[in-house]
Amino acid sequence: MSDVLSFGNPVFQQFAFYSGLVIGKTLLMGPITSFFRLSHDTYSNEEDCKLSKDKSLKPRFNDLTVERIRRCHQNDVENVVPFVLFGLFYVATEPYPEVASILFRTFAASRFLHTACYMVPLPQPSRFVCFLTGVGVTGAMAFRVFMTSSM
Repeated sequence: MSDVLSFGNPVFQQFAFYSGLVIGKTLLMGPITSFFRLSHDTYSNEEDCKLSKDKSLKPRFNDLTVERIRRCHQNDVENVVPFVLFGLFYVATEPYPEVASILFRTFAASRFLHTACYMVPLPQPSRFVCFLTGVGVTGAMAFRVFMTSSM
């Protein structure tokens, strides 16, 4: 059990890789939001408005592009954090490597597709299906954690 959360464990290796992908994507959403805030002169704080050439600018929260990116980022945070936390516990349950790999890949794919659906934007229910897929993966891992830890 001591080597379960090490890179000597192929399940942990897979988890670290796919977690790294979705965490990296989540981290990129902040600079992307900032880029669009700057390019659209849409700031959320008084002091940020001073970055604009237009010194009379006031904070505003109604730019559709900026809000779409911000909501996508928020959704990432709300879903990636539970995946990573439950994923660590899930790896500790010593799952079948093939099943774990499918879950990790499915979650990562669902988050990247969710972002694509948000940014394009694609019609619903495409984004909802991607969201639900990721939640389902996290739920499946949580179920195994709770079943394993309650025995």
